[in-house]
Amino acid sequence: MPFTPAPTVGFDLDMTLIDSRPGIRACYIELSERTGVYVDADLAVTRLGPPLAEELANWFPAADIPAVADLYRAMYPEYAIAATPALSGAREAVAAVRAAGGRTLVVTAKYEPNAKLHLAHLGMAPDVVAGDLWAEDKARALREHGAHVYVGDHTGDVRGARAADALSVAVATGPCTPAELRAAGADVVLPDLTEFPAWLDNYVKSA
Repeated sequence: MPFTPAPTVGFDLDMTLIDSRPGIRACYIELSERTGVYVDADLAVTRLGPPLAEELANWFPAADIPAVADLYRAMYPEYAIAATPALSGAREAVAAVRAAGGRTLVVTAKYEPNAKLHLAHLGMAPDVVAGDLWAEDKARALREHGAHVYVGDHTGDVRGARAADALSVAVATGPCTPAELRAAGADVVLPDLTEFPAWLDNYVKSA
């Protein structure tokens, strides 16, 4: 998608901008305590990306998942926000888009109020935050806000970018390998966001 005069760039949240593993692990441990149902928190944090209900389905009966999800989301601010750091290069990546005169949006499968808490806690203020969207459904927000690029760590993020006709930039900081991201159709694969500002500079100059 060509842009004039400046790019609009979307970012995923978990394992793209933030390392949410410590906070989510703490949340799952507390969830086990409160429900009496064992959840392997260490395993769960190795497969972040898809919606919460998909992970809960590994541990709870289908009929219980809506109530358990509500409990998890209610606990989340207490256990997950302070424990979650920004990933290397995240703030600089968002700042690079602004420096190029562009707009930033965060499009995530995470419950939107909790996504906003993370961003506020870490001092990142994108122009738009859209939550509760996964894979191809992310294209709704990306199209609505005219995203030219979508940056994510999961093959689901690649699918979302492609569904929105946005350039897919993948970072290998989540559960998917560079080979998996390329096979899913990522246009660009970076080791992490520390390389994003230089990539963005070249992208803007070549547009």
